[in-house]
Amino acid sequence: MSRPATRLLGFLELLEARSSVTGAEAARELGVDVRTVRRYVDALHELGIPVDGQRGAGGGYRLAPGHRMAPLMLGDDEATAVVAGLVATAGLGLAGAEPALAKVRRVLPAALARRAEALEGALAFGDREGVAAVPPVGATLLVLADAARRHRRVAATYTPASGGARRRELDPFGVVVHGGRWYVSARDAESGETRTFRADRFGDVALGAVVEAPPPGFDVVAAVARSLARVPYAWAVEVRLAGPADRVRERIPATMAELTPDRDDAGACVLRMRADSLRWVAEVLASLGCTFTIMSPDELRAEVRAVAALLMDSASAGVS
Repeated sequence: MSRPATRLLGFLELLEARSSVTGAEAARELGVDVRTVRRYVDALHELGIPVDGQRGAGGGYRLAPGHRMAPLMLGDDEATAVVAGLVATAGLGLAGAEPALAKVRRVLPAALARRAEALEGALAFGDREGVAAVPPVGATLLVLADAARRHRRVAATYTPASGGARRRELDPFGVVVHGGRWYVSARDAESGETRTFRADRFGDVALGAVVEAPPPGFDVVAAVARSLARVPYAWAVEVRLAGPADRVRERIPATMAELTPDRDDAGACVLRMRADSLRWVAEVLASLGCTFTIMSPDELRAEVRAVAALLMDSASAGVS
């Protein structure tokens, strides 16, 4: 949609949301001059949308009394999906979610609007993993997603967790939301490596030339999960588990650890993970429900013994 058309719709939204709006207010919010606002009024008249103009210092524009935009015709399931999606997106920090919800509320039929409002109040999401939402800029996210869909290179300023911002060229493969954060899997044009980037750390993103598509069968979610599992921590852990990888995976997410089948035993697998706390690793191993052999680090053995002793003491407490 062209920019003028977008601003015209924005002016209509202002009229829908307020009892009246002055030409100066509309011009300021839309980023145009007052003369352009008057042209928007004429354009709405041509579309059959009556806008009253009020002259004088306190005057402005308003939709004609009794005129209201047609209701948005959604069934119960459709309204549930729209509202739930926008509430979830608001929880992920995207700035446009709350205004979008307000627009949906205004155009839903009254009965359905009441149910949708009740859903908003009752709905909560418990999969944020304790991470505060760090939203990317909406326009940035749109460009990255467009580049991934159409296999286009982007030039962008990227600011890593440590070090200064620098200009990079990347080939985005997709966008993944995990734990309240937005990640982009992309091929680095300079090194050719596929890496994971935080979407909120991008700036000044511009589309470039068409590039080679990702490898056949490339799984962007799995790629981001593997990358997050390799984030540097104080300890690198390697443990052989007496259980197949597919069964162990039911108890440990891909973003926490890598699981690979054992080359010598089809019924076993090797777990590799990184952590800052070996006590936490010992507790995770105790929850997997299978025997295991610690390959590294040796310091993990003491923590496993401590967790085992705690479990034994708890099991025998109160037994005479």
